[in-house]
Amino acid sequence: MPKQVRLADVTAANRQAVKDLKLAPDQEDLVASNAESLADARRNRFARPRAVYAGDELVGFLMYDAPDSAEEPDEATIYRFMIDRAQQGKGYGRAALELALAEIRQVPGIARIRILYMPGNDVARAFYASLGFVEVHHDDDGEVVAELRL
Repeated sequence: MPKQVRLADVTAANRQAVKDLKLAPDQEDLVASNAESLADARRNRFARPRAVYAGDELVGFLMYDAPDSAEEPDEATIYRFMIDRAQQGKGYGRAALELALAEIRQVPGIARIRILYMPGNDVARAFYASLGFVEVHHDDDGEVVAELRL
């Protein structure tokens, strides 16, 4: 029986374990480190860092903000998402992202969800497209921005 996936807050009790999650070597340049992401979360009051668990085991991390500005109060952005290299290919990523999308849908006024990834990350492109995301442009940092309208 597969382990149930859930999202949880990043707390003092699990912060170091979240930082210690690892990507495969060929993925390291595609996603910011979890330590960097958690530092970013301290500076962004809208950031919502989430630990991904399968049963009681920490398997990944994602972070989004919603809403992130007065100019775009109807938009949420998922800007960090990773599953530990030892846990990839088990369906945890899809389950975690579906949970995050459901969580974001509960935020009042959100009409679209954006997700960011590096150009050339064909695995991410196909994965996000399978969940309904459509590429809309590149941001100022050159990352691909894909959007899911609610």
